[in-house]
Amino acid sequence: MIRIDKELCIGCGACIKDCPGNALKLEEQKAVSVRECIQCGHCVAICPVKAVSIPEYDMDEVEEYDENTFSISPKHFLHAIKFRRSIRNFRSEPLSREALTDILNAGRYTATAKNMQDCRFILVQEHLEELKELIWQELPQILSRLEEKNSPYFRPFRYFYKLYQHDPSVNQFFFNCTAFLVIGSLNPLDGGLAAANMENMAVAKGAGVLYSGYLQNLLKESPRLQKWLGIEDKEISCCMLLGYPAVSYKRTAPRKKADIIWK
Repeated sequence: MIRIDKELCIGCGACIKDCPGNALKLEEQKAVSVRECIQCGHCVAICPVKAVSIPEYDMDEVEEYDENTFSISPKHFLHAIKFRRSIRNFRSEPLSREALTDILNAGRYTATAKNMQDCRFILVQEHLEELKELIWQELPQILSRLEEKNSPYFRPFRYFYKLYQHDPSVNQFFFNCTAFLVIGSLNPLDGGLAAANMENMAVAKGAGVLYSGYLQNLLKESPRLQKWLGIEDKEISCCMLLGYPAVSYKRTAPRKKADIIWK
């Protein structure tokens, strides 16, 4: 449960008013935790005197608000969104451990439904070639299952396999990325939200990504690949190729007119 230091608590009631689960109340001018909650951390974040903690979390990771580092220019943020591109051509230089750690933390700190924090992130870099080889081994069986189901993925996957058989250096699943990320979650939306934040962080670190629906659907057809990745008990909500881009874009790309209803 939430822990409140009564010596520090000033009884302001800020945590009580902001608690989405009504799990706190005021007793003798001190905030107290009255039942188990989703541990969203709002009480920790809003307390003016740092009286609240969640013992099972690492409280050393909690950062103090600093307006100089918190504010983001709306103009720059929108520009970053407009300028993002799906990368299909990467440099051979692998992503640094620092960059990967920041990217993973961007996913880890993303909001989740009911604060479940159930996303699992599988980052494959060191053993990427091993995974690629395993996928080619599995593909004939996957193709058989996809053909039986009349899946729209059968034709492209069969084409990719023929290209690989003709020239093993051609890989239409991975292109030439240097890292591969799989996000698993009980709620697919949680994984999608995390992926968006992770892409933004990747771009901030000078990297680029490509969301791969092909690999997401391929992995769903192979228990062997799921076991290798350690994601058998989760829904695969996103697959992402990562690396430093080998291309440079000079401007944003045009988009259709917005489909928005104002009421």
